Amino acid sequence: MTLSRPIDVVIVGAGPAGIGTAVALERLDLEYAVLERDRIGASFRRWPDEMRLLTPSFPANAFGVRDLNAITLDTSPALALDREHPTGDQYADYLEAVAEFHDLPIETGVDVEAVVPDGDQPIDERSEEEGDADRGGFTLETSEGTITAQYVVWAAGQYQYPSGGSIPGASHAVHVSTIDSWSAHADRHSTDSATKNPTTDTETEPEPEEPSSTPVAADGAGVAIPAADDAVIVGGAESGIDAALGLAEAGLSVTVLDDDGPWQYRSPDPSEVLSPRTTERLEAALEAGRLIDLVTDARVARIERESAREADIDLDSDGYAVVTEDGDRIHSSTPPILATGFEGSLTLVDDRFAFDDRGFPELTGRDESTETPGLFLVGPQVAHNGQQFCFIYKFRQRFAVVAETVGDRLGVDTDPLEAYREKRMLLEDLECCEPEYCDC
Repeated sequence: MTLSRPIDVVIVGAGPAGIGTAVALERLDLEYAVLERDRIGASFRRWPDEMRLLTPSFPANAFGVRDLNAITLDTSPALALDREHPTGDQYADYLEAVAEFHDLPIETGVDVEAVVPDGDQPIDERSEEEGDADRGGFTLETSEGTITAQYVVWAAGQYQYPSGGSIPGASHAVHVSTIDSWSAHADRHSTDSATKNPTTDTETEPEPEEPSSTPVAADGAGVAIPAADDAVIVGGAESGIDAALGLAEAGLSVTVLDDDGPWQYRSPDPSEVLSPRTTERLEAALEAGRLIDLVTDARVARIERESAREADIDLDSDGYAVVTEDGDRIHSSTPPILATGFEGSLTLVDDRFAFDDRGFPELTGRDESTETPGLFLVGPQVAHNGQQFCFIYKFRQRFAVVAETVGDRLGVDTDPLEAYREKRMLLEDLECCEPEYCDC
């Protein structure tokens, strides 16, 4: 895909951030295109079948309260999908419907390989009066040719860029983002175990343990590290606990290892701890006697293959050993699961951003790169004052901020974006994002 003329804006990524920003730009008299290397909502379609959106959807738009998972002013995933916590596939269907309704100019199958700025004038040397409309803009090198644009909005997601956490031996493990279904993963384990260790007619299954009648707090306090389990999960944030719940419900015994143990804490900002939905599910699973061990202060040093003959405990089959920095070895019958987060798509353009000491991209108050004028960031990687805008209801409040900034610099009428202010879907005052408390 090669455009013979420059356009005003290119949005990279057709997930909720890219489509939401496109809908905002659609209100302005400018030319833009959305480039997507896969398909609309591709990251959501890679979720395990059992995974759901954490934030609840509810059709309250008529009462002035936007559905928390909506990316436009006038839609509601709850109404469109008839679901409070949609699956990844269902939410991708919602995104496709929004794109189709607005007839957004989305080009799929286009992989952006490089973003090359034509100018390098620092922001602090540019006056607001002269604006940015006469600046050189960008050349985007893509799998389908080159495109030139005055501005670039980076909206590519995170889920397609998993992080191994720099753990030696991580190649022996699998990342949560590569598993399409927890129950299918458990079934494959059960089938493999039955093949390797067939039972005889005289063998009987052990009676299941009665669940404890005493409620179990989801804090991991006093949990001893087990010697062996069906599955070991490295990382106890949202994706790790979701994996543990899915595998335990499918009948596997699971150990979750985490250095901090986020299940122990509470915070007004769910991006820092487990969400209320996940905490509730975890506590219910523990009370029901699900075989989940939560281990805190466990930093993984390496992952190894382990032979049953050479192990220091009795094992039914070969497997894997997750070794902590304290020297503890936990045997996993299945490849350990890495819930170690995501590198994020910014790794593709990290030379166009500066990063603070916490690894967050440094942005202006209008979500523009401080390193590369004209390059904007939208989506879950946006952060201000150390607070991440990692939920849809947070980062959607910056779509119109970016659209308004671009529109003002191009000299087009931005009054149509006032609707975002009126319906409280445009956040400009970042004082809410103080390090001690975030009420965005």
